Amino acid sequence: MKFLLPLLGLFALLVSPATAQPAKNAAKNDGPPVVILVSIDGFRADYLERGITPNLSALAAGGISAPMRPSFPSKTFPNHWAIVTGKVPDRNGIVSNGFEDPAHPGEKFTMASDEPYWWDEAEPIWVTAEKSGIRTATMFWPGSNVAWGGTMASGPWKSVTGGIRPSDWQQFNGAVSPVQRVNAVLDWLRRPAAIRPRLVTLYFDQVDTAGHRHGPDDARTNAAIQEVDGNIGMLVDGLRELDQPANLIVVADHGMAAVTSERTIPLDGVADPSLYTLGDSGPFAGLTPTAGNQEALAAALLKPHDHMQCWRKQEIPARLHYGSNARIPPFFCLAEVGWQIAARMPEKPSSGGTHGYDNAAPEMAALFVANGPAFARNAKLSPFDNVDVAPLLRDLLGLAPASDGDGSDKTFLKVLKTKR
Repeated sequence: MKFLLPLLGLFALLVSPATAQPAKNAAKNDGPPVVILVSIDGFRADYLERGITPNLSALAAGGISAPMRPSFPSKTFPNHWAIVTGKVPDRNGIVSNGFEDPAHPGEKFTMASDEPYWWDEAEPIWVTAEKSGIRTATMFWPGSNVAWGGTMASGPWKSVTGGIRPSDWQQFNGAVSPVQRVNAVLDWLRRPAAIRPRLVTLYFDQVDTAGHRHGPDDARTNAAIQEVDGNIGMLVDGLRELDQPANLIVVADHGMAAVTSERTIPLDGVADPSLYTLGDSGPFAGLTPTAGNQEALAAALLKPHDHMQCWRKQEIPARLHYGSNARIPPFFCLAEVGWQIAARMPEKPSSGGTHGYDNAAPEMAALFVANGPAFARNAKLSPFDNVDVAPLLRDLLGLAPASDGDGSDKTFLKVLKTKR
């Protein structure tokens, strides 16, 4: 038995905390800092003021922050695409979370659609970067799994010819936990310099899910906010352990407003359902007149309604920058914040939260925080449009300004220490 004691002592030394610490990253990036764009879906700007986000609040104090205006409509896919293309949904082609295209009759865009033609109206930042020789990696950002510019073959085996994707990307799967998502990003950054990305995106959805289910003011939504703040802390700690400099931009696509089934506008009480087909509905509704019924539908819709206003698509207020894209239905109705438009009154009572309202509404304002060597400290910006984020990313990556974007980097020039 005595001869075992020295061996046990040696074993204890080998596994002791002092010798089990992770080693510094042997492949430290001595070039420009990595740019990490993080989306926290549905994180309303004022959630940051609830006193439950120590990690995000620390990033804001050490960097820059602002309430950010989403593009209209304030939905998930249109705004994620606006953020990375610098174009409003009317010009980037992703005009809602669900829509049809006259050029592709019988087909409908959903949040699972990855046929390139749905996405090709605007080039995302990772495609621009890859074209310029900058390696990119995306963790679940909407549209990042698409072979941008490619062609999908018809038939049972849907292969894509051509197109550009990030060098590394993941197909969205909600079963992949937030912790696993952060670990995947950190693993990408552990790679040797030759295959380490310089632009990374990361997506979290738990705050949006809780906000829809429970409403923006529920304790369970606060719990989701606290969870994602912990995920951000894990990312920051991981970057520190890797000794990896990073310019970190944390955004949301939209905010959240409380709703109940009692505040529903039933369209069948506004116009005879035989006069139209209904597209997307909720905070807004798109309607297409049935054959020969355009004027009858116009007469029913284009008059005052409680808690809702309707327009012909070409007459939507100019400030919304919406209505010229062929994918937008001929008639469009927008509800007052907190109200929803539906085909008919719901049969069962419900409550929760939603978004898609006027992008100027305070409830729709989105999170923006940026921190890193490129940014000033503790600078609070005035509200700005989310299409300005893409020009900022271009500056950080050393890419030339876009010639036809809707955004500008002017918002950030006073708080940028350097463009690289």
